[in-house]
Amino acid sequence: MNRREFLQKMILAGAAAGAAGLIGRPMRLFAQSADSGYPELVAVKNGMPESMFDRSMIAIGGLNRFFAKGATVVIKPNIGWDRPPEAGANTNPALVARIVKRCLEAGAGKVIVFDHTCDESLSCYRTSMIEKYARDAGAQVAPGASAGYYQEVTIAGAKTLKKAKVHELILEADAWINVPVLKSHGGAGMTAAMKNLMGIVWNRETFHAAGLDSCIADISLYRKPNLNVVDAYNVMLTQGPRGNAASKYRMEKMLIVSADIVAIDAACARVMGKESSAYGYIGMAKDRGVGRQNLEQLKIERISM
Repeated sequence: MNRREFLQKMILAGAAAGAAGLIGRPMRLFAQSADSGYPELVAVKNGMPESMFDRSMIAIGGLNRFFAKGATVVIKPNIGWDRPPEAGANTNPALVARIVKRCLEAGAGKVIVFDHTCDESLSCYRTSMIEKYARDAGAQVAPGASAGYYQEVTIAGAKTLKKAKVHELILEADAWINVPVLKSHGGAGMTAAMKNLMGIVWNRETFHAAGLDSCIADISLYRKPNLNVVDAYNVMLTQGPRGNAASKYRMEKMLIVSADIVAIDAACARVMGKESSAYGYIGMAKDRGVGRQNLEQLKIERISM
């Protein structure tokens, strides 16, 4: 399938579908501020998701650092579950809408939103409200529920996941932004930026069969996001990733932003009350050269609204 055929198919399918309170050692996440240049990680707290995103972009130098005018930008939230926004299982739809809007204002020629969902795709897109919010903000919303949208790629430097079938949007986009929600996960321990990359892959059952931590680290080698924006507003602490009536939550009111997918997951581990060593895939990704795990070596900006 060529690009034109894919996009036509995508559009037709879309039309048819119609902190205060960091646990552990809180100040260490914010231990360093950028004395010169832009910070490598920005953590904002005590605002609404939309305003925290805007403030983070001021701090980090704006979206034009991450894509050129006229670019096709793909935004990949977590839309995995047929759950409403208040459940904290999916990315906040208002945050997704604000990122779409700001990308278009920054000169993106096109913004496309998609995810390979876990529950039934149309229900996830609808119940999460991400489809509505993204469309209203000016994005195209693409399907991810058919194997025909995915192409096999080889992952250089992988230890376990040598090949994967990756969505064509990721392969063809000029830039892409990874927008997960922070929450617990029964297998990996935590869902954040790297775990969210399972939604760009078709054959993700391989991850569980071959070794979840190692496969998460491996897929992080392949076309890293230009930017990661972690929704840590209402954090699901237990019973993740889908959540249920017994799930426990903590209202962190936080947003964390970085181009370094390993560093941002190390920061998310702190929000979850643990060191990054508690999650095996973070150290594995660091060892594969994906990014930096030691937050003390980063320029970090703390913002309280």
